[in-house]
Amino acid sequence: MAKTFLYNNHIKLGAKMVDFAGWEMPVQYTSILEEHNNVRNNAGLFDVSHMGEIFVSGKDSLNFLQTLVPQDIEKIIDKKARYCQFTNKNGGIIDDLFIYKLGENNYLLIVNASRLETDYNWLLQNKNTFEVLTDNKSDIYSMVALQGPKASDILDKAGISKENQPHTMYIMQTKLLNEDVFISRTGYTGEDGFEIIIRNEKVSELWETLLDKGKEFGIMPIGLGARDTLRLEAAMSLYGNDLTEETTPVEASLIWSIDKDKKQDYIGKNIIINQLKNGIEKKLIAFKMLDKAIARHEYPIYLNNEEIGHVTSGGVAPFIGQNIGLGYIKTNKNLKINDPIQIMIRNKLYNAVITTKQFIQKHNKGN
Repeated sequence: MAKTFLYNNHIKLGAKMVDFAGWEMPVQYTSILEEHNNVRNNAGLFDVSHMGEIFVSGKDSLNFLQTLVPQDIEKIIDKKARYCQFTNKNGGIIDDLFIYKLGENNYLLIVNASRLETDYNWLLQNKNTFEVLTDNKSDIYSMVALQGPKASDILDKAGISKENQPHTMYIMQTKLLNEDVFISRTGYTGEDGFEIIIRNEKVSELWETLLDKGKEFGIMPIGLGARDTLRLEAAMSLYGNDLTEETTPVEASLIWSIDKDKKQDYIGKNIIINQLKNGIEKKLIAFKMLDKAIARHEYPIYLNNEEIGHVTSGGVAPFIGQNIGLGYIKTNKNLKINDPIQIMIRNKLYNAVITTKQFIQKHNKGN
């Protein structure tokens, strides 16, 4: 099992370690509830060094990336981030990722840890005659996420003044601790915050510095347990649960991220455009439990004693004090917001209601 360069820092803090995508990662330091609410109220520091960093450059890099995602990469201005999906020939999602435009013909792709090898092979497989360099630098970089309403204050105290911090969904290259870093104003919590990419040998110093500078702002180290409850409470999808190679961006309720007027062909375009025009047979919905029960991954969803889908993510939403979930249902039932459904939990049906994907008010708006 692989270890991040912050492994010893986690052990020193008393973290409970678990296997995640082949990495030994902290699941919690104190309690998931305490860590979750601290991110919502103050700030949290996450080790996300297991994520992959792939750099794409060369004179054909724009045209190359255009063939791989439903998003129009030509619209990305310098230093801007865009949420994207790699799609297969059936429109299924190989991975969801962020593409950052660092400069002309120079892009950074942040991909999921569990899909890094698959994604990199997909890039190589589809290079064809494009003059492009795909450089997987995941082994030399680590990444931490600083999230929460006090994140900007902490980064300011650590050496990046507020007026010099990137805007939401932007990235910057700068110096921090006398080291070259990438800082993006993105995250996976629904809160304002930053993701900082730094060379492996400097990440421990960065981790300790942020925890030290953040003391007066109530910072806490946060494990994977709270990372999952935070993203679910913010209705953010998780690859492998809510997104798979058998689900398209249209089915996954990611239509907002697709450029419907994109002229260039991309893998799976015909399927995706057809779904946009003619509809889909299943879709991802959000729900809240009405009965006192917790929905979990793969639990069946029912309507009038008929199974119509399954839960993909479910659990407790600590900040709002409710049990919530995401799941796929058949579209032929024409269900809409506020319609009742039921979740089968241990051979008993429990009442729930379809909601908007707005369990909480998102605060991930920077300066």
